[in-house]
Amino acid sequence: MLLKKKTGPQIPEGLWEKCSGCQQIIWRKEIERNLYVCPKCQYHFRISARQRLELLFDEGAYIELYSELKSTNPLGFRDREKYENRLKKMWSKVGKDDAIIIAEGKIGGIPVVCGVMEYRFIGGSMGSVVGEKLTRAIERANEKRQALVVVNCSGGARMMEGILSLMQMAKISAALAKLDEARLPYISILTDPTTGGVTASYGMLGDVHIAEPKALIGFAGPRVIEQTIRQKLPEGFQRSEFLLAHGFVDIISHRKDLRNLVIRLLKHFWNPDVHGKPLRATI
Repeated sequence: MLLKKKTGPQIPEGLWEKCSGCQQIIWRKEIERNLYVCPKCQYHFRISARQRLELLFDEGAYIELYSELKSTNPLGFRDREKYENRLKKMWSKVGKDDAIIIAEGKIGGIPVVCGVMEYRFIGGSMGSVVGEKLTRAIERANEKRQALVVVNCSGGARMMEGILSLMQMAKISAALAKLDEARLPYISILTDPTTGGVTASYGMLGDVHIAEPKALIGFAGPRVIEQTIRQKLPEGFQRSEFLLAHGFVDIISHRKDLRNLVIRLLKHFWNPDVHGKPLRATI
């Protein structure tokens, strides 16, 4: 017996989204209007690097820097496929900015150099290009005496680049040390997830650490830690709220409040009496 094909009106795909927090089905337009935050449980969906930049910069306007830098395969890495083939797929799907976009513009009228990580590009992993772009961004902030803001979202070091990826941790940290000596502010924003080598280096080297609600923030995964210490981890371990309670982050901010919070911090750091240039203050 043949079943008749349904000819009634069909619901187009992409109109609804299932929330990973409350498991409710939400109209996608409603989530978008709420800055990609669930209106029922306030779960923060992951958003792209460009969406982050538009939310942070005044009128969403910024100048992109160092976009010409591209990853290669210096170690000749291959697993199921060649690393260069993975890169080509990412460039086609996500864009050619690698796992970070560096931009310059104004936030609350204050000049800022900003780096925003792109999780869709190989899990926001930190490879040589990410390290080089972020190091140049820090050096630019130092040269122009501007504040630095970095939005972190990463699975850690990029395994396809091996030791070259791990070297970026020291390279970026050394540049941040010079920024610190120049008493220029660095605001680190930690989103879901911020893990591995990014957490172990520049992610946790800010003057102020802001986290989004319930973001996963840590170095090794919970299972690895439990197997190492042979103990059951407490509830909510490696989430923003746990880290705030234990002094690892300074403040948790809802996405709708994040831009205004960053502006308040930048104005706190700003000393208009010194040629209109920012100097780091003590919070």
